[in-house]
Amino acid sequence: MNPDISIDIHPAVLSQSQQEQSPSDKEHSLTIRNWDEADRPREKLSAQGADRLTPAELLAILIGSGTPQESAVSLMQRIMKDCNGSLRRLGRMSIAELCRYKGIGEAKAITILAACELGKRRAQEPASADVVLNSPEVLYEYFLPRMEDLTVEEFHILLLRQNLSLISDICIGRGGLTATAVDVRVLLREALLAKATAIVMCHNHPSGNTNPSQQDDLLTMKVKCAAEMMDIRLIDHIIMGGTYFSYNQAGRL
Repeated sequence: MNPDISIDIHPAVLSQSQQEQSPSDKEHSLTIRNWDEADRPREKLSAQGADRLTPAELLAILIGSGTPQESAVSLMQRIMKDCNGSLRRLGRMSIAELCRYKGIGEAKAITILAACELGKRRAQEPASADVVLNSPEVLYEYFLPRMEDLTVEEFHILLLRQNLSLISDICIGRGGLTATAVDVRVLLREALLAKATAIVMCHNHPSGNTNPSQQDDLLTMKVKCAAEMMDIRLIDHIIMGGTYFSYNQAGRL
């Protein structure tokens, strides 16, 4: 071909594959209302259900719009990427941090954080009476949303029925970064007043290190012995951190 000759190709003669764009291309070049209906988050949720949408798509519905250069979905994908895909990390961001993203103003930042807080509170709703807290894994899943964001130690007891269903969850101690005081008499009084036949203890280590301390060991044995005198079973003592430690699972009860 002669290098001096240029050829203009009219868009009409491009092949269908050349004209087609993937959803990711659309996110950068078009507003959501110009997408195929099946790709639009609102329509997708209506047709397929909320569980079929990615977190970025769900958040895009809430913020409503992005910028002329970036769709709401693409914007939220970028923010989620900066959070390593973690909604927990997103929920810990401040309004000011979110507002650093072009397309996110104070109102949108507040909407995002409100949505994250609602999700957190939903996970923290009391377990129903038919939920049986009978394994370290189940206990970990119960305590995780309640303790993962704490910056100081808290000590909780679960008061349980004979079948290990929940009567109530009581915080009996809140302390500093490394320790919290627990009165064994207060703990057992709560169990007796609720007519609980079993209890679970749980506290967090804000450091993330779940290895039990000597004080943890002493308290566990002290409560176990005192509870047994009142025909109350100590089912477990869970330490929450980056993961969890279970005295029961470790064979130390």
